[in-house]
Amino acid sequence: MRTSPEQAIEVNGLWRRYGPKGEGGFDAVRGLDFSVARGELFALLGTNGAGKTSTVELLEGLDRPSRGTVRVLGHDPVTRRSVVRPRIGIMLQEGGFPSDLTVAETVRMWEGVTSNPRPGGEALELVGLSSRVPVRIKQLSGGEKRRLDLALALLGRPEVLFLDEPTTGMDAEGRRDTWRIVRDLHEMGTTVLLTTHYLEEAEELADRLAIMREGRIVVSGTPQEVTAARPSRIRFTLPDDVAPARLPLSVHAAVTGRRVEVRTGRMQETLTELLLWARSEGVELTELDARSASLEEAFLDIARGGEQAEAQEAAA
Repeated sequence: MRTSPEQAIEVNGLWRRYGPKGEGGFDAVRGLDFSVARGELFALLGTNGAGKTSTVELLEGLDRPSRGTVRVLGHDPVTRRSVVRPRIGIMLQEGGFPSDLTVAETVRMWEGVTSNPRPGGEALELVGLSSRVPVRIKQLSGGEKRRLDLALALLGRPEVLFLDEPTTGMDAEGRRDTWRIVRDLHEMGTTVLLTTHYLEEAEELADRLAIMREGRIVVSGTPQEVTAARPSRIRFTLPDDVAPARLPLSVHAAVTGRRVEVRTGRMQETLTELLLWARSEGVELTELDARSASLEEAFLDIARGGEQAEAQEAAA
């Protein structure tokens, strides 16, 4: 397989199977194809069981694919582990550090197994843990433990950084601080592959993203491209003396009591038509809210699509 120097990660026909062939096994990853350019921040999204973690473990070289190929920085991360591993950083979902060690002791231990590490104090300063150096791991908050995980992933000055649910357990301030750190790394040229359940996080940080369902990529693109494929939404409440039947015929609305919701692929035209109608009819549209589709709505549509498919299959 020939790789492009422009790509930090290349995945072709990737499968990961657990268990034996036939009914006794399970395909967690089913034929993935995607790439991540050098210096890009790519988010891999999906519901629980979609195959995200199984995919990332193959990219990190923790297991061999059942079928297909993976290249990280131009190399197979399993057979060329000695070449790839010093150039990547990995932040797992859980660090699993000895609870009686202090932050300083943990960093020193990690420095000892890292090729050409940056100073531990520098890594701790990057993630805002400089003041917690003498504290034991068991005394850290959940968010602080995640920051320590990130500091250790940054020790080797990685060219490619894998972040698996990096802000789980953090409060809102800690999450925003971590976003800032990730943005800074990204701006310095680090390639980042991110998995997260926080859709706002992906929308805020990612250059491109892919949404997985049942081991496959269902949709991919920039956050704007993914949301643009979904209709915008306009909501408002009609006065008690105005029947929904008076709405313009060209506006296809769902009505619940006095509450109206319009889904449209032509936000500006539809909203203009509604406002002109309201002005000409002397109707006040209270609680008016118009917004483009969000990444969360796109994600939920895809997740619901999978549930509907399962229900149809069960009923057949």
